Amino acid sequence: MDFFSSPLVHTLDLVGIFVFALSGALLAVRRNFDVFGLAVLAEVTGLGGGLFRDVVIGAVPPAAFTDLGYFLTPLVATVIVFFLHPVVERINKAVLVFDAAGLGLFCVAGTLKAHEFGLSLTASAVLGLATAAGGGVLRDVLANEVPSLLRWDREMYAVPAVVGATATALLIHWDRATPVAMAAAAVLAFVLRLLALRYNWRAPRAWNRRSATADES
Repeated sequence: MDFFSSPLVHTLDLVGIFVFALSGALLAVRRNFDVFGLAVLAEVTGLGGGLFRDVVIGAVPPAAFTDLGYFLTPLVATVIVFFLHPVVERINKAVLVFDAAGLGLFCVAGTLKAHEFGLSLTASAVLGLATAAGGGVLRDVLANEVPSLLRWDREMYAVPAVVGATATALLIHWDRATPVAMAAAAVLAFVLRLLALRYNWRAPRAWNRRSATADES
């Protein structure tokens, strides 16, 4: 478990927060928000999942308020998007790759932290998913959009996080929660997300679905 408090993983954590914050600030630009709106969506997207997890498990004050780097990183993303958003939009594919890496890291780290605070394996996996995807849900709600997590017309996002969190929970159950095994679980979620982006994989809808609502493009 010490692996996840190492300087390397802390740095990767900040990278994940930064990339998530970029996506929040970019959405704010598309919605024509002012600079304060950019900062709010960047902070919420980058820190929302971890903040929710820490409050639920009683890890207070949350890491978002005890580590200045966590708070400042989304503000750095805000400044970059504010001045360079056309450039960031052009490298959106690279941003998505880093976003997938953040998803993998956060679903594993979230599951581990929840279990360390005494939650069951199932509850820990759920909070692992919340850590990885919660910020994006809050971002979309604040921007008055249907969360991407719930939309069929978007590539799978929750499924890779669920797989990574579940793999982590099973490794804990089998007493195989080594740094290498945890890294493998994170890579599994990362690769699944990349494959979903590459091949446009989507989660299945209801069997024999009958709906008068047209599919969104």
